[in-house]
Amino acid sequence: MTDSASPGPRGGARTVRVPDDRDGQRLDNFLLGQLKGAPRSLVYKLVRSGQVRVNGGRAKADRKLAGGDEVRIPPVRLSEPGDAVAPPKGFLDALEAAIVFEDARLLALNKPAGVASHGGSGISFGAIETLRALRPNQSLELVHRLDRDTSGLLLVAKKRSALTELQALMREESGTGGAIRKRYLALLAGRMPDGVMSVDAPLHIGLRQGGERHVQVVAASSPAGKASLSHFKLLERRGGQSWCEVRIETGRTHQIRVHAQHIGHPVAGDAKYGDPEANRRLRDQVGLKRMFLHASTLEFALDDGRAPYVLNAPLVPELLDVLDRLQG
Repeated sequence: MTDSASPGPRGGARTVRVPDDRDGQRLDNFLLGQLKGAPRSLVYKLVRSGQVRVNGGRAKADRKLAGGDEVRIPPVRLSEPGDAVAPPKGFLDALEAAIVFEDARLLALNKPAGVASHGGSGISFGAIETLRALRPNQSLELVHRLDRDTSGLLLVAKKRSALTELQALMREESGTGGAIRKRYLALLAGRMPDGVMSVDAPLHIGLRQGGERHVQVVAASSPAGKASLSHFKLLERRGGQSWCEVRIETGRTHQIRVHAQHIGHPVAGDAKYGDPEANRRLRDQVGLKRMFLHASTLEFALDDGRAPYVLNAPLVPELLDVLDRLQG
């Protein structure tokens, strides 16, 4: 079923019926599909101001829509398609070269550090906007996000059915058979103990002055905290630092970074949660100019377990060079 739209008076607001195949889609993502070229920040502003209505009432950006819902979309002045500014060619080429896997329903990117998962405040082009510019005739949707300063696997769905199934897997506990298993590689400050250190510490997202998000560990009894579980496995000690594999069973904002800080071994090069003095030494001595956190592996299965995937993104040369320069 396709969506149908009825214009408002004098070509103003229009009402769009949510098609059945968009059942479960978030309101913000549905609006981005309807308002081609609109920045995400504008979509959030329209929702917060109450100009967008679902079945006649106000709604939040993360509301899950149902097939048949009626969405009021206000008139928005966007640039004509011919006026749109494309991502720079060098950026397009770099993202094309960073694709590490693709089939009929999925695309996996080895996202470079410094590239946002999607555009937003002050960011013209994120990974998803650039991929859409590379594949203008394909429907591409982010399955999840990576912090801007984290490199590694970023998964994109090419089919709505794959997106829906993957989002359902994301909501499962990682200990169950069908969930997505995520592994990261990280350099942590200081000397970690041998073996695996598991961190079971609830996290809460707060806002600092100016609207910057800041995540912190809260007491287990706090109603504001969300359960968060990470496992840090020491692989090798190098130059007084700890080279680790990290497995996470929940996908909270800044989870690895905050849990690493919580155990006294922050991620090397982390400007927000890290150790400024350790970061300065690593920059001067071994040339570490970014956060040393890389999403290396994703394991999951689609089609109710019948189609297994194991995706890998190799560690980028800038981080390999840092490891090589560190003494064992």
